[in-house]
Amino acid sequence: MPDKTAKKCVVLGVTGGIAAYKACEILRLLQKRGMDVFVVMTKNATRFVAPLTFETLSGHPVAVDTFERPATWEVEHIALAKRADLFLIAPATANIIAKMACGIADDMLSTTVLATRAPVMIAPAMNTGMWENPATQDNLRTLMARGVQVVAPASGHLACGDSGAGKLEDVALIAQRAAEALEGFGKRDMEGLRVMVTAGPTREPLDPVRYISNRSSGKMGYAIARAAAKRGAQVTLLSGPVALQKPEGVDLVPILTTQELLERAGERIDAQDVLIQAAAPADYRAKEIAPQKIKKQGGAGMTLELVENPDVAAALGARKQRHQVFVGFAAETNDVQAHARDKLARKNLDMIVANDVTKPGAGFDVDTNIVTLMTRESSLALELMSKDEVAQRILDRVLELRRTCTGTHSIPGKNDP
Repeated sequence: MPDKTAKKCVVLGVTGGIAAYKACEILRLLQKRGMDVFVVMTKNATRFVAPLTFETLSGHPVAVDTFERPATWEVEHIALAKRADLFLIAPATANIIAKMACGIADDMLSTTVLATRAPVMIAPAMNTGMWENPATQDNLRTLMARGVQVVAPASGHLACGDSGAGKLEDVALIAQRAAEALEGFGKRDMEGLRVMVTAGPTREPLDPVRYISNRSSGKMGYAIARAAAKRGAQVTLLSGPVALQKPEGVDLVPILTTQELLERAGERIDAQDVLIQAAAPADYRAKEIAPQKIKKQGGAGMTLELVENPDVAAALGARKQRHQVFVGFAAETNDVQAHARDKLARKNLDMIVANDVTKPGAGFDVDTNIVTLMTRESSLALELMSKDEVAQRILDRVLELRRTCTGTHSIPGKNDP
């Protein structure tokens, strides 16, 4: 096995679509970035581009047939799966996306990608109807929930004569996304940082049985906590009631009500370097909690008197220290930018993650998100991506903000007055 410290290795999967010829340019752009590229093709892909083309460009044999005798005594699909630092499939047809979602391994490419432990990225390309088909979209959501990164197709005139979404994204952008994935995978750039993340809903009791809550699943906050821990941070996760597993290497602190969230966060905030508030605390609670289960009143209506809960983000923002970076979330249904900017200033935040929860693929109960990262000076709109990817982008921006306010991202006592 070659020394992987010399060059990063990309295994490039090529499937049978008209955009297969563009994979040649992707290969070339990856090589220009100093990457070693090995190609795996489906048999249908060889009808569009000959394997010899990729062999000449890459300098390596191209894998097509699972049962072809390899040049060396290795099980070839396993060897390639282990060799990869990144597994990129471009173009990715609806067929390979469906196989990956279902765990089908019936050719060299599907077998190899199933065996790899490397991060996986796909760049879909297909007819608009196929791209928009609910089956394809369900398969994509399944893959993104597993951490597969998706470079969504562009819209334009397609080879079949249709116009719409499904055109392979610009090859330069695909190569850029691959480079970013390689750069980010396995990095430990948050070592020494103490990060507190809040996640999930709160529950405000009405009686011993019922409560007021919201649709927050906690998936975004858990993704951030998981990503920060993998990048070396010491992570405290304050979580409302969710149906998610505790992220590895994270100190989990369960909370139930908004008041409890404020208390637990307040006890820990001074020791943190970064606070990321992805929780969705209830804005109101019952003025009085019934001691017994409330019964129906023979068809009569019922009036609940509610009082405002404390504003957790504002209360913590008032205690913000010079070296700390505070991030909030604005899950809105209208006037998203205006509401987010108001919260950014009013709650003393360094950045706010704004999203329109009415958009398909964004907001509650899904594994993807569409967000805009907003600071006082800038605004960065991100495309549809998995919440794991969004988490990485948020943490990248947090580190940039840390460098701005402290000149470093190390433990504050070493650098701050």
